[in-house]
Amino acid sequence: MGAPCTGRDDRPDNNLLRTLREADYALVGPYLEGAAQPGNQLLYSPGDNVEMVHFPCGPSLVSYLVANEDGRDVETILVGREGAVGGIVSQGHLPAYCRIVVKYGGPFVRLRVVQLEAAKAQSLTLRYLFARYADCLIAQVFQSTACNAVHSIEQRTAKWIVSALERTGDSVVPLTHEQLSTMLGVGRSYTSRVIQGFKAEGILATRRGAVTVRDIDALKARACLCNEAVKSHFDAVLRGVYPVEV
Repeated sequence: MGAPCTGRDDRPDNNLLRTLREADYALVGPYLEGAAQPGNQLLYSPGDNVEMVHFPCGPSLVSYLVANEDGRDVETILVGREGAVGGIVSQGHLPAYCRIVVKYGGPFVRLRVVQLEAAKAQSLTLRYLFARYADCLIAQVFQSTACNAVHSIEQRTAKWIVSALERTGDSVVPLTHEQLSTMLGVGRSYTSRVIQGFKAEGILATRRGAVTVRDIDALKARACLCNEAVKSHFDAVLRGVYPVEV
């Protein structure tokens, strides 16, 4: 067990945990376990019992991936330090529906679902906060579904990179053409043309296994507004939890 990644007031650098009232945090804080996770670490596979809640800290990112009949995984949402994955509102020990994979490795804290449920049984405000977060998570899924249906590959690519950058605060985003095409559910040739176009315009640079954002304003101008819609919903339901841009 490692020490949790701490931010202000010695709480983990996870906005969901940091928004808890002192009394509510006291119910879960003693049970949090620090656990650094490398990139591509598998947290859950479909059918796994969900027994642990994982809270990404700092720049860590988690990806929800849904498998298709052709063997490709399509990403539905990203989760960073604004949230958590696994057993948020359920009683736990339910099967996971999709693969949950660490996209951007780094610090995490985790909490057993049974301990979270015991804490929620003692606090209505704690239960209410996690229910509101679950609403935000569902909103991301809805927005992702709409985005995949109506927006271009260029818009979706720009949106994904901006979303990752906002959560990590790092202009270097770990991403290959193959990973991007898989996440967007399109052929690699399409995403390669988009990335090459962004490079030609000086918006992005590439290196092995990653892209570097050179012009964030130009990238945002190419993105759809889906990420802005998600941020607006977070602001209405859980103000201050979605990461503020660095």
